[in-house]
Amino acid sequence: MNQPLNADPAELAKFSDLAHRWWDTESEFKPLHQINPLRLAWIQGFVPLQGKRLLDVGCGGGILADSAARQGADVLGIDLSTKALRVAQLHALEAQTPRVAYREISAEALAEEAPESVDVVTCMEMLEHVPDPASVVAACARMVKPGGWVFFSTLNRNPMSFLQAIVGAEYILKLLPKGTHEYAKMIRPSELAHFCRAAGLELQATKGLGYNPITRKYSLNNSTQVNYLFATRKIA
Repeated sequence: MNQPLNADPAELAKFSDLAHRWWDTESEFKPLHQINPLRLAWIQGFVPLQGKRLLDVGCGGGILADSAARQGADVLGIDLSTKALRVAQLHALEAQTPRVAYREISAEALAEEAPESVDVVTCMEMLEHVPDPASVVAACARMVKPGGWVFFSTLNRNPMSFLQAIVGAEYILKLLPKGTHEYAKMIRPSELAHFCRAAGLELQATKGLGYNPITRKYSLNNSTQVNYLFATRKIA
């Protein structure tokens, strides 16, 4: 019996409509291009990517997957947005990015097909867009080898994150399209930590991501109040 797909059709449609703009660094995806070097460097502080097998869950147009491949990783990016994947594949061809491939498959389905097959899993800015984030976390844990690393980034759910990530970023500063995030789908760090523990992942470190509207620059910090990252390892 087929499992119901852990995806929100409205969320897929939203990102599909914007797919052609993924690699326009001045488009709605400008924030992703700006934060990508920060999170990639943070990941490599735990696990150098050269020669590693990396899976990027919810890869979209391939911003993180492409740059991870350029760091020497063998990368597979997966997503359920056909249009976004076509954009990712086209960019890889145009940019001649080595060692990167893309598939339209859910994390849960790939976990059934290829358990404990990769060294690193990244799942960035994706959990807050699916109906069952715990299921994605569990699938990520299944796919990584014992002792391997799984990295998440998402949005906290509290009044400050509502003000900054929705009111500020979408309506005032217009950094993101209106409706990008839904407050009810945001995930508190305590909730994500619970999902990780249940999946056999040990939390190693957390980091916050902040935006300065004056300098228009992002930076990593120690506050998980709004955007935050988790570094976890699969218990060997």
